[in-house]
Parts: sequence; C-alpha cells; structure tokens
Amino acid sequence: MERSLVYRERYPKGTSVKVASRQELEQFRETWCYHHKLEAEQLLYAGRTTRVTSAGFYHGGDVLYQLENIPGIWHECCLRVVDSN
Repeated sequence: MERSLVYRERYPKGTSVKVASRQELEQFRETWCYHHKLEAEQLLYAGRTTRVTSAGFYHGGDVLYQLENIPGIWHECCLRVVDSN
C-alpha cells in the first residue's frame, strides 16, 4: 500500500510573518544550493513584517511562500513568527 505524504505549512495564508535578518538571509543565500535560491533583491526586505498570500510545496516537501508587498519566493526557514509584544 502506498503511503502519501502530508504537506503542512507552518504559516497559512493570512498569517503575519517577519522576514529573517539580513545576516540570516545572506547565510541561507550562500549555503542553499537547490531550488528557488534567494535573489539579491530579497535581501532588502530583511526584518520586514508582512502577511502570507500563498503557500505551496516543492516536490519533496519544502514549503515555499509568497508574501504581501514583498517580491520573490520565500523558503519557510527565512520567515519568523511575529512577536505579539
């Protein structure tokens, strides 16, 4: 019997998120060698708070996001929970 994978995003559509720090984004950009690499332009949005407009899944389960008023495709590890304080 074939077992199907259940993909689940950490940040559903409409969730407020914060883009990781510039240092974290630069490190990810330097070390990530697979699909949807960060573009240089995306580094300009470090630390910005926004909302998730969509979440999708790359083959194998990597979660990819689009954000409100911030261009590019974003990996889940480049986003943070918005501090409610």
